[in-house]
Amino acid sequence: MTYAEDELNSQPECWLRAVETAARQRADLPAPGERVAITGCGTSYSMAQAAAALREAAGQGETDAFAASEFPRHRRYDRVVALTRSGTTTEVLDLLAALRGTTRTTAVTADPHTPVAATADDLVVLDYADERSVVQTRFATTALTLLRAHLGRHPDTAVTDARAALTADLPEHLVSRTQFTFLGRGWTVGLAHEAALKMREAALAWAESYPAMEYRHGPISIAADTTATWMLGPAPAGLPDQVRATGAAWVHDDLDPLAALVRAQRLALAVAAARGLDPDRPRHLTRSVVLPGTPEGLPHGPEGERPCPS
Repeated sequence: MTYAEDELNSQPECWLRAVETAARQRADLPAPGERVAITGCGTSYSMAQAAAALREAAGQGETDAFAASEFPRHRRYDRVVALTRSGTTTEVLDLLAALRGTTRTTAVTADPHTPVAATADDLVVLDYADERSVVQTRFATTALTLLRAHLGRHPDTAVTDARAALTADLPEHLVSRTQFTFLGRGWTVGLAHEAALKMREAALAWAESYPAMEYRHGPISIAADTTATWMLGPAPAGLPDQVRATGAAWVHDDLDPLAALVRAQRLALAVAAARGLDPDRPRHLTRSVVLPGTPEGLPHGPEGERPCPS
């Protein structure tokens, strides 16, 4: 079993702990009415998009999401939340340093023994969701569960659905498809982006993601019998039939959307295995992007990780 598989399977237990963390560190997370921006890089940016949409939908206040490298530093926020598994990503550290003294910042990280601990005003540590695999699974979903629970939007069924997502068979013949498209609406658009990223990172697969209503405005033209189109969350009326008419496989379930993302992660690992790839060490990728001339922080690795039970 790869690290990625083991970490993927531990997500339900990590989510339970994240709910406890959210209650314990409520003061370190955005308060209702605050103007908030959530930021990150790669997978964390996808989770930021989902969390921002959830917060606005919950009526908690205006909430934006940005890739850390594209953050509009001229804008004013009451708080900026940075998601960073490693705590060493250059763009995140640069942004937090630039905001210091002007905007309150909260970092959600898996490793407190890194520069982010000294750069952010507040720190939420999810060390139990840290990972050995380069490809993120459990830290991403655990961070989103933390923010979901803080908003009161974490349903009791999410963990049950995640356990079901780990045991149910994957839809037949999906592994042999050569093109994967993930769709979402509202907060699940971020989940769709993350599902597609997992396919690209772990399996080197052709994967795309779109807001579901936008799929009909051009992207559906490339759908064919080699395509799997996966909807995360409720589907727009008529879209399933339109996708099936192209010859593509339509994939949808009634699971909590975050649990459905766990199924999509499983598919990415299954495709990687079928192609003889190692999802723990995808080509051209590292655990953290540290640009030349910036500190990497203290060493960390398997001996310092405190994983959830699997």
